[in-house]
Amino acid sequence: MQPGAAAAMETAPGLQEKYHLITRNLQEVLGEEKLMAILKERELKIYWGTATTGKPHVAYFVPMSKIADFLKAGCEVTILFADLHAYLDNMKAPWELLELRTRYYENVIKAMLESIGVPLEKLKFIRGTDYQLSREYTLDVYRLSSVVTQHDSKKAGAEVVKQVEHPLLSGLLYPGLQALDEEYLKVDAQFGGVDQRKIFTFAEKYLPSLGYAKRIHLMNPMVPGLTGSKMSSSEEDSKIDLLDRKEDVKKKLKKAFCEPGNVENNGVLSFIKHVLFPLKSEFVVLREEKWGGNKTYTDYEALEKDFAEQVVHPGDLKNSVEVALNKLLDPIREKFNTLELKQLSNAAYPNLSKAKPAEKGAKNSEPENVVPSRLDIRVGRVLSVEKHPDADSLYVEKIDVGEPEPRTVVSGLVQFVPKEQLQDRLVVLLCNLKPQKMRGVESQGMVLCASSVGEPRQVEPLDPPAGCCAGERVYVEGYEGGEPDDELKPKKKVFEKLQADFCISEDCVAQWKQRNFLTKLGRVSCKSLKGGSIS
Repeated sequence: MQPGAAAAMETAPGLQEKYHLITRNLQEVLGEEKLMAILKERELKIYWGTATTGKPHVAYFVPMSKIADFLKAGCEVTILFADLHAYLDNMKAPWELLELRTRYYENVIKAMLESIGVPLEKLKFIRGTDYQLSREYTLDVYRLSSVVTQHDSKKAGAEVVKQVEHPLLSGLLYPGLQALDEEYLKVDAQFGGVDQRKIFTFAEKYLPSLGYAKRIHLMNPMVPGLTGSKMSSSEEDSKIDLLDRKEDVKKKLKKAFCEPGNVENNGVLSFIKHVLFPLKSEFVVLREEKWGGNKTYTDYEALEKDFAEQVVHPGDLKNSVEVALNKLLDPIREKFNTLELKQLSNAAYPNLSKAKPAEKGAKNSEPENVVPSRLDIRVGRVLSVEKHPDADSLYVEKIDVGEPEPRTVVSGLVQFVPKEQLQDRLVVLLCNLKPQKMRGVESQGMVLCASSVGEPRQVEPLDPPAGCCAGERVYVEGYEGGEPDDELKPKKKVFEKLQADFCISEDCVAQWKQRNFLTKLGRVSCKSLKGGSIS
């Protein structure tokens, strides 16, 4: 902590100073009059929430520095690790990784706060699932859903929730839950980026309809990434990870957009303005003596003016940011240089080669593209089972997989599973095999089953978790984000190559390369064939 920082935290500021600390560097405040009225009576209660999705990056120092301002102003600050929101946002954090990613966020956010001198004992930390699964909260979700239109919910989440062609209902719930958090955390204000504005105005519109007070909303500007667009966890080149090595920081800054004299969408300048200046109140441009030597700037506008006039060279600016940034990151790197936190980081964010959606006509022969996300595996419900008219060993089933009409599937289960055990049960169906005729009946899928090793052979259909619905996607842990092929080409043998690594674990869970088959409700399993294969 800088000299005097501790004293600043402890000395109670006056009303105007509190207001200045709370609002400085913000892009917008909704409810300024209410803010001032509360400050005249008592300390402000405020929360900042972060969905535990992608790895936090250096732009997270922007809200961290504001949290430091809030504490200096005497505010009561709550930090929400929004784990349920992370899942609702198009499953950006799959259920099996949710706990790991939340723990990662808790550790890395606290490390960031400590690195800029924020006393953790003055903060309250809470997870969304600590209260969002309660009876009262759930009933309020239903109450809210009865007054919110689909249009308003979609519009509110447009800048925050991942937008897809066929949005899930979960993404439409997201804004309502964020609005309810304001009431259940008992705060006066919510703080976030200006990209949250539509959710904030949604909350102001709909919370009063449940009899709850309208809150104050404080908005930070969005920091451009190193490529000039928004700094994003999902765009590797646009951001610097908090645990990046020094050589990686140098490499990313070297590639960053920083055109001489151009101050528009300049990610390096923006980082200085929104991260380094608020934390240090100054910035030192490091230069060799022949170029004028080091120069200290105590206000950002002077630095921006000199850069625009090309008094400051992009190379010097980047080198100076590199030095300042590494000073912030060193304590975080040191904290995570333990076996426990290294294992947590690797488990929460497994390093996987995810296949991109295959373009029509594109070749998929490269080995790295043969990944489980190319398989269209879904939960199915068996509607009817009949013996094949021309084959004693085959069943002909009608299976609902969430499409307008059930699929006809032929399977060789007569010797292994009684007809009555298949009727009305949930199964796991591979849906994008090329349809083929089996003894005159076209089969439009394959029921995936566990098989024992050795004789006598035993076969059990895989079991989705209880409560699943027909049509729910089944994916392999870590590969939930890819798009399946429209149809697997037989000559490519994609399924056969993947199937070679399918197995049943010792606790009867279906796996590929020791990664679990999952739905949003949990693991896919079989009844008893531990150590078996899957076909």
